[in-house]
Amino acid sequence: MTDHISRPTVLVLNRNWQAINASTPKDAFCHLVSGSATALHIVSHEEMYPLDWPEWMDLSPGPNDQVVLTVRGAIKVPTVIILKIYSKVPVRRPKLNARTIRERDRNRCQYTGKVLRPDEGSIDHIVPRSRGGQDSWENCVWASKKINSRKGSRLPEEAGLTLMRQPFEMREMPVTAFIRNPYQVEDWKFFLPRYS
Repeated sequence: MTDHISRPTVLVLNRNWQAINASTPKDAFCHLVSGSATALHIVSHEEMYPLDWPEWMDLSPGPNDQVVLTVRGAIKVPTVIILKIYSKVPVRRPKLNARTIRERDRNRCQYTGKVLRPDEGSIDHIVPRSRGGQDSWENCVWASKKINSRKGSRLPEEAGLTLMRQPFEMREMPVTAFIRNPYQVEDWKFFLPRYS
């Protein structure tokens, strides 16, 4: 089995065509064969056709399509599938980590207001861990590495710093907001709020 069959390159939509997950082609084929999903044949933004498994197998793959080789020949790997019964959009709370702190703080140093590239910033504990500070949404902010180093194990006021705004806990969000497109699958742009 080739490597591309195990990468999350298939966007899963609920029956209302809302993105709810990224799946592997292997799992997508299981959904198609079992009849729990249809594959979406995308010609353009205006032309999209949900196809059941027998119809999908009859499609001729294009030159740029990912394929799986079978005894029947090459079968196109779908980029998007639609679940037939499932209609919910699950929600979840973001995990506390550097990426989510950076996103919450909009890539801005919370002491200077400067917009930072991801490699220019790091998590700062307002109350340093060495002084009993916790890893919590309310105690962590995104700060420039220079400012964070200068602050050290001091409180902001001890280092002559002022927070731009009080940090807050991220609320639950639809799982669609957490779907990333690391393989840059072009067809996903029609269904994700931001093409990530």
